[in-house]
Amino acid sequence: MMEELHDVQLTEIKPLLTGQNGRNLQDFDCQEHDVETAHGVLHVTMRGVARGNRPTILTYHDVGLNHKSCFNSLFNYEDMQEVTQHFSVLHVDAPGQQENAPVFPTGYQYPTMDELAEMLPSVLKQLQVKSVIGIGVGAGAYVLTKLSLNEPTLVEGLVLIDIDPCAKGWMDWATSKLSGWTSNLVDLIMGHHFSTDELTENQEIVQTYRLHISQDVPLDNLAMFYNSYSSRTELQIERPIPGLNESAVITLRCPSLLVVGDTSPAVDVVVECNSRLNPTKTTLLKMADCGGLPQVVQPGKLAEAFKYFVQGMGYSELNTNGSHLFLKPSNLCPGFGSLRRKPKGRSHSTFNDPNLLNQKVCVCACVCPALRF
Repeated sequence: MMEELHDVQLTEIKPLLTGQNGRNLQDFDCQEHDVETAHGVLHVTMRGVARGNRPTILTYHDVGLNHKSCFNSLFNYEDMQEVTQHFSVLHVDAPGQQENAPVFPTGYQYPTMDELAEMLPSVLKQLQVKSVIGIGVGAGAYVLTKLSLNEPTLVEGLVLIDIDPCAKGWMDWATSKLSGWTSNLVDLIMGHHFSTDELTENQEIVQTYRLHISQDVPLDNLAMFYNSYSSRTELQIERPIPGLNESAVITLRCPSLLVVGDTSPAVDVVVECNSRLNPTKTTLLKMADCGGLPQVVQPGKLAEAFKYFVQGMGYSELNTNGSHLFLKPSNLCPGFGSLRRKPKGRSHSTFNDPNLLNQKVCVCACVCPALRF
């Protein structure tokens, strides 16, 4: 039975799902495509077929990873399978970061972060995807945010993990340059993903990802993606003032769930991003007992949060006589986007903070404080 968590007790952890012979479930019913765009070829993996009345779940990974190493732990999780059986899923690998990617030729100009975002609409069009719910981590969260700002009608919702809305400042640049003289690229990326404590205490996952980063992606390709992310511009987003400038400011228009582990090196920048977004459409989720890569370390918690997020958007699964029906009503309950968690075993929806008692668990479109799982 799951131990009591800080604020909200969740359902018990369920095992990862694998097929026969331990085969990864994400390998089934998948089609890989190399899609030509104005800024080069993009390798994508489509699971299922885009359905006209439902968005496709679109993922984008962080630096040092590809879609498998970034998202397999999450998408193989049983609770996540309950959601994704109703949606097609499109995994994007940043240029040159997919498994067995060829090394870029001499003189290749890697796309900027803006250009990486500009590549996506043409990919979606060619694959007949009309709208998406995005899940991005780090650099991928930045790219999907740019996509939503550029093409708001394409993006119905965003889950942004370890999102950094800021450009790399002069001090950050100087630090990375100095670090580069004494550390290799793999060390820099490990420091991007994990806190100092995690690097010394969580040896199993740290060694797994160190090996992946150093062996599975050509380091020249990886350096280009890392440099592109390090050269990003600041996201031009501003928190609107309700009733005053909501239609005038540049901000995300879709429901957004910001996710960060409470000991992650990205905590401060995620909180900064939250302060720049519309509080009526944004929720900040801090995961207890979690640092970097929450989708890997705590896939069960994130899967449950995503399930409530999707339900809060209006995609509500109704179980009638054993059959499944997906509806999108105009709202689910008073205060669109909010819903109460029903008890399941020892799970409950009680907050330990007395100021939050009797509040609904908000997953997208109601004013709320940061949630802490």
